[in-house]
Amino acid sequence: MISVHPDPSGDSQTRPAEGSCSGCHGDASLDIQFEYAYQPIAEFATRSIYAHEALVRGPQGESAASVLAQVNDDNRYRFDQACRVKAVEGAAALGMTELLSINFLPNAVYRPEVCIRSTLAAARKHQFPIENIIFEVTEGEQVQDRAHLVNIFKEYRRFGFQTAIDDFGAGYAGLNLLAEYQPDLIKIDMDLVRNIDKNKPRQAIVSGIAAMCRELDIGVLAEGIETKAERDFLLSIGITLMQGYWFAKPAFKALATIPASAWD
Repeated sequence: MISVHPDPSGDSQTRPAEGSCSGCHGDASLDIQFEYAYQPIAEFATRSIYAHEALVRGPQGESAASVLAQVNDDNRYRFDQACRVKAVEGAAALGMTELLSINFLPNAVYRPEVCIRSTLAAARKHQFPIENIIFEVTEGEQVQDRAHLVNIFKEYRRFGFQTAIDDFGAGYAGLNLLAEYQPDLIKIDMDLVRNIDKNKPRQAIVSGIAAMCRELDIGVLAEGIETKAERDFLLSIGITLMQGYWFAKPAFKALATIPASAWD
């Protein structure tokens, strides 16, 4: 994800007119080519795939960084909108029946009830259930207006989407944000997961996050799992939603499967 800042002035050149969003109707073209890779999220309790996260890639599978480097103030909104539509289109074309997790740029959203229209239209067109879409925002995204982010989340939930905070534990205000809004899911940052089986401070922090989320009725997902030992520690503290190379790498324009050995 990229770090962007909203325009606090509300200048009419950057903020759309009331009742509309510049670009909502796709009038301007987007000169960025990209595709998606999909990485499965495992539900260990049922040994099944819970969801797939849509991850931006270049047209030939190049890194997300090569795509995001082309995003700027002029095309950020259109890029964010195009990402949502393409993720839904791709998921439907691949026959995805599990949940679909889509990253969004909150600083590209001016009025969530208007900016969500393209996603709703894509879901209807491709017959992809609204309730199967998770919108996630990375905690590292530098959102200066937390009230605006909370409003986006609340509006998305009102429309029937699920919501998630990505990279929890790595960003600027995770606990403060949770005090104002409880998403359906938080994704624990991979730096906290790395070698957690050998690191007592990380064990204490992640155990505390898991306990807090149980109190708040928030699902917990651990990212970046690469070893059996990491997986087993997380299972020991009750975390069963997992994502990482131990289960499967992202599949370019495809749905990855999880090998039987990942459950052993």
